[in-house]
Amino acid sequence: MNAVAPSPSAVPGLRRNMVTICAMTATIMQALDTTIANVALPYMQGSLSASQDQINWVLTSYIVAAAIMTAPVGWIANRFGRKRIFIICSAGFTAASVMCGLAQDITQMVVFRLMQGVFGAALVPLSQAVMLDSYALHERAKAMAIWGMGVMMGPIMGPSLGAWLTETYSWHWVFFVNLPFGAITVLGLIVFMDETTVNKDLQFDWFGFTGLAVGIGTLQLALDRGEQLDWFESREIIAEFIISGIGFYYFFAHSLTTRRPFIQFAIFKDRNFATGCVFMVVIGVVLFSTMALASPLFQNAFGFPILTAGLLLATRGMGTFVAMMLVSRLMHYLEARTLIGTGLALIAITLYDMTGWTADTQVTTIIINSVVQGFGLGLVFVPLSTVAFLTLPDQLRTDGTSMLTLVRNVASSIGISIVIAKLTSGTIHNHAILAEHVTPFNQALQMPDVARILDLGTDAGRAMMDMILRAQAQIMAFSQDFELVALVTVCAIPLVLMLSSSKAAMLKPQSDHAAVME
Repeated sequence: MNAVAPSPSAVPGLRRNMVTICAMTATIMQALDTTIANVALPYMQGSLSASQDQINWVLTSYIVAAAIMTAPVGWIANRFGRKRIFIICSAGFTAASVMCGLAQDITQMVVFRLMQGVFGAALVPLSQAVMLDSYALHERAKAMAIWGMGVMMGPIMGPSLGAWLTETYSWHWVFFVNLPFGAITVLGLIVFMDETTVNKDLQFDWFGFTGLAVGIGTLQLALDRGEQLDWFESREIIAEFIISGIGFYYFFAHSLTTRRPFIQFAIFKDRNFATGCVFMVVIGVVLFSTMALASPLFQNAFGFPILTAGLLLATRGMGTFVAMMLVSRLMHYLEARTLIGTGLALIAITLYDMTGWTADTQVTTIIINSVVQGFGLGLVFVPLSTVAFLTLPDQLRTDGTSMLTLVRNVASSIGISIVIAKLTSGTIHNHAILAEHVTPFNQALQMPDVARILDLGTDAGRAMMDMILRAQAQIMAFSQDFELVALVTVCAIPLVLMLSSSKAAMLKPQSDHAAVME
């Protein structure tokens, strides 16, 4: 352990506050764009004269580009300087957003969304690294609470904000909304942020990057298009999974045998960071898969208007916001693993409660459940983001933030694909089971009031019965999905025992922040 002086950015004052604002605006921009365009797709499809398959590439192109370019963020920042890369990526993301809003056809839109993904990939990991460097060790919980608000609130608020902008103005404003945030971020970074040390001797591992890019890119394509193409019934999906497996195999085989691997595997030697990556998988699955389920549940199964559904989704963000306001103070008195365990328990309980939701569930019940679930997510995310970097050497911090972001993004894609595929297959399976009970011998169907409305001897009666069965089968499938996500959350709770104690570290004075691992 060598003692070094705290960086100027770690000293409270105007410079640190402005850097914090810039990091937050960058985080919010990127986090919002993960989900804000989803609700605008039907409007964009007509305006751009695109087919259903073509318009889905508006989402796919962004996700794939961001996933591939997240991995080299650590190397790029260390080689060229964090400030320079942060400014370039913020400006590029803002410019690409404006071009997306001005796109005249689907080809232009996909190209500009690819650019958005390339530049946006670095925003979240770089903003987290900046926040960690800007605050002393005993203030890290507060820093991660501030930063976490952008990461967690963006995906939650994205659908409701996107719906409001699209209905009030047009789908173009889904992208134009990034312009003021981007301008503030770029100008603030230029004026207030300090440049990091540049290591010009770093060599880029093109072979490792190519293997990882192929693995991640084709995996994302398979996960994103699998539902449309019926998964392994499609030769395209089978080919993409095979290519992805080959890419990952080559990446690991190359990285474990070369002297200078593309990913510094030293980050996984730190127990807190390695455990943090496991928990981040759970966060990615729970946060994004429940969002992917809740939106169609509210709109399709429960029949809520799009704005009402968006507001109900936003209530979870309210709980997250409250938790993040409190958790930085709580970490001075409670262990991080206690807070994480409590948060996971709250998430599991609320998910189990969601298994009993039907079209008759009261809106008040939905709001209370969502707020408590959001509170649980806040209790998990902030301590996790703090403890994961508690013992990680400073020189590995940028690599660590990019890896944590990559893990969360890949886990969210896998989680969404699994729950949506299970929702589709579950609906079909449940419909078949329910249909077995629709017979002339069913006493409920023989009741006069029922038989008068549901006359199975007529086409209208059979069509109405099929519609009822389909609706009930879908609600049952939603329940089964929520049960699966709850089970994943419960299984993660025992892993909190693998985390080191955080209470003593959080209470260290400012001077102790100077000690870093070499």
